[in-house]
Amino acid sequence: MRVLIVEDEPNLRNQLQATLEGAGYAVDTASDGEEGHYMGSTEAYDAIILDLGLPEVDGLTVLDRWRKEGKTTPVLVLTARDSWSDKVAGLDAGADDYVAKPFQSEELIARLRALIRRASGNASAELIAGDIRLDTRSGKVTKAGEPVKLTAQEYKLLSYLLHHKGKVVSRTELIEHIYDQDFDRDSNTIEVFVTRIRKKLGPDVITTIRGLGYSLDEPAEAGA
Repeated sequence: MRVLIVEDEPNLRNQLQATLEGAGYAVDTASDGEEGHYMGSTEAYDAIILDLGLPEVDGLTVLDRWRKEGKTTPVLVLTARDSWSDKVAGLDAGADDYVAKPFQSEELIARLRALIRRASGNASAELIAGDIRLDTRSGKVTKAGEPVKLTAQEYKLLSYLLHHKGKVVSRTELIEHIYDQDFDRDSNTIEVFVTRIRKKLGPDVITTIRGLGYSLDEPAEAGA
């Protein structure tokens, strides 16, 4: 999953980036509203963390622009602890949730996970397909109750496909959502990761839809 952080305070921005990358997210950052608006409008993200008190263009204006442009990416706004008016204004402008500063990293990550799950139609923190389970809270993957060790990129790819279970996901979409902006994106690596996941979880866990991409579905419903 790929996340954009729009925050002008360097220490907090770097802390958030390190925390989210440690939790398995691909992360891009912007330090002002103008840059943040551009990146949110032109890049594909699964969620955006947006500070409201930004230079150049304030966070509420950025959020309002995204929504008017038809961007439906889940947005988590950062507000001052006692500013109830900012919370109301952010939600009215189209934010999906908020966290008040200062906050615990665990709370922010939990809220971010929930936003991403809801956006893809998943209510539970555990993503399931047949006997395969991925716990988004712990980052653990099991098959028939037995733990399966995945690399960071294998986990990101499996997580994205499970979040979009039953849908055909193109190779381009996978690249956009599991790598950050600065990563050397090679589409051939996607097939390598898919092959590795099949070896660990079973040859039929991911179906290749020739010319379109990949699909992960319940075993009884899989087309191949």
